Amino acid sequence: MLAALAAALDGSGPAILPLDPDLPEAALARTFELFAPSVLHTEKGTSSPTLPAGRSLAAGRTGVRDDTAVVIATSGSTGRPKAVELSAAALIASATASLRRIGAGPGDRWLCCLPTFHIAGIGVLVRSLLAGTDPAFASSASQAALAASDPAHVSLVPTQLRRLLDAGAGPGSVRTVLLGGAASADSLLAEAGAAGWRVVTTYGMSETCGGCVYDGVPLDGVEVTCGPGDGLVEIAGPVLFSGYLDQPELTAEALLTSDLSTGLVGEVRASPRFRTADLGAFDNTGRLVIRGRADDVINTGGEKVAPGDVEAVIGTSPAVADVVVVGLPDPEWGEAVTAFVVATDPGNPPDPDWLRSNVREALSAYAAPKRVLVVPEFPLLPSGKPDRAALRRLEIPQK
Repeated sequence: MLAALAAALDGSGPAILPLDPDLPEAALARTFELFAPSVLHTEKGTSSPTLPAGRSLAAGRTGVRDDTAVVIATSGSTGRPKAVELSAAALIASATASLRRIGAGPGDRWLCCLPTFHIAGIGVLVRSLLAGTDPAFASSASQAALAASDPAHVSLVPTQLRRLLDAGAGPGSVRTVLLGGAASADSLLAEAGAAGWRVVTTYGMSETCGGCVYDGVPLDGVEVTCGPGDGLVEIAGPVLFSGYLDQPELTAEALLTSDLSTGLVGEVRASPRFRTADLGAFDNTGRLVIRGRADDVINTGGEKVAPGDVEAVIGTSPAVADVVVVGLPDPEWGEAVTAFVVATDPGNPPDPDWLRSNVREALSAYAAPKRVLVVPEFPLLPSGKPDRAALRRLEIPQK
């Protein structure tokens, strides 16, 4: 993967589409059908992708753009999967800005313990290439993996950091943890800081080459705005993707182009902006706060509740290690605000009434969770993010 990525970035090799090696046959065939990779590389060797009998390549394919280095396939749970095209320039701009922001220098080693078929893992590899070092690889973020690889920096998701803290792991050689993929409870960040970890929270997605906002502040060259009406986050800058492979209509919907004068008479430049599906706002210090996804907004009794707002309040409790808020069907309210909580001390879980009271006082009565359910851990997506859909499918005990 590292060699193929390096060749894709410098133009000496083709664009690459990293895939989950554990993809079921049907999902792999669907990927071949939609995106038509020309060569398949696996640990078993190199071959030509083949489709099952009766299946054919999707119509209307145009192939990747000339400057595309990496294509990231995103979830197709709500329809056709998307393939995000990332140019070498965008990936390098992202990695350069990231290294500069955290103060990483040449020769600093990274530990890659995130899947390299997601943008977070790819980001670790690009930063390593720019730093001139080979990354260390581990299947999980454990104290043993950190000790064996002696890294200066690592990218984690909150669940990984939580497990390290629970195991009593200290930072050791690690100078920086880039923490992203999901919202981080304040209690988790406080505990990590007390244990000596330097944690930088990140916000971004495949379309922005991963994290493009660190600790609420955009990376150099990145501009972030929140719509005055709907509050949707929009992002501009050199880290943006080029478009979705073979989906021009979807690309046009996501990449908005506005003409901005360069200050020179007769010259105009196009400034594309990526319109995300995330709700955001700036706090009184000017830092970006993500309130959740627009399609995760809970409609309860005619009132709209952003899960991220409720998670932020509940996450301030020292008794809460992690929290995810979703809306569950309810005959009276339409959707009931429901909080799934991982307790810091499983033997002494937080008082649900106290958590509800905190939300009621900080936000509103209708935002207070109707149900607070303590669970040992969250189901996770391959990216390490909490699987909200799986939480909604859990069999909830009746009152």
